[in-house]
Amino acid sequence: MNTTTNWNLQGSYFEACNCETACPCVWLQPPSEGNCKLLVAWHIDSGYLNSEKLDGLNVALACYSPGHMKEGNWQAALYVDERATDAQFDAITQIFAGKLGGHPAILMGFVTEVWGIKKVKIDYQEQGNKRQLIIPDIAQATIESIQGIKGGDATIDNPPLCVVPSHPAVVAKSSQYEYHDYDKAWKFTERNGYYSPFTYQP
Repeated sequence: MNTTTNWNLQGSYFEACNCETACPCVWLQPPSEGNCKLLVAWHIDSGYLNSEKLDGLNVALACYSPGHMKEGNWQAALYVDERATDAQFDAITQIFAGKLGGHPAILMGFVTEVWGIKKVKIDYQEQGNKRQLIIPDIAQATIESIQGIKGGDATIDNPPLCVVPSHPAVVAKSSQYEYHDYDKAWKFTERNGYYSPFTYQP
């Protein structure tokens, strides 16, 4: 059995949820509405698992927390770029399912139910201070950063809970958020978003 976990992912990410801006969950406070409906997207600029290259692929995660996020019991679904080969799909699934350590393992440690894992078309877009995710017939989210008092983007660094600990998160607000899959139907606007570069490794 191959136990090597030589992997690294670098790229950009963004997330949107149903909390008010900025989401209190990163400070280990209760979600604004008592639960969290989270959608996260990653674009891998460069990445690998052992000899398997993962450059240019997109990944998304839908996650539901029924209460305080630090208490766990999250439910989640993973979406992998349809352009991934079977070997790339397997590598991404292992990493983002938390089987190979690193920050994904910490996040997935809160998940108690996985709705499913599937290959889909994922369109990840960056335009200035806007980010957009489109998964046809499943999800669509658009967020735009909030400007800080000194100019530039408002950011949060080193909170106790976050999707990406490697970089400060730009605070954003959604203009659109829709998710329809696994008997879930979420739709709202003007709620929280974050984005930043990311680095994951064991």
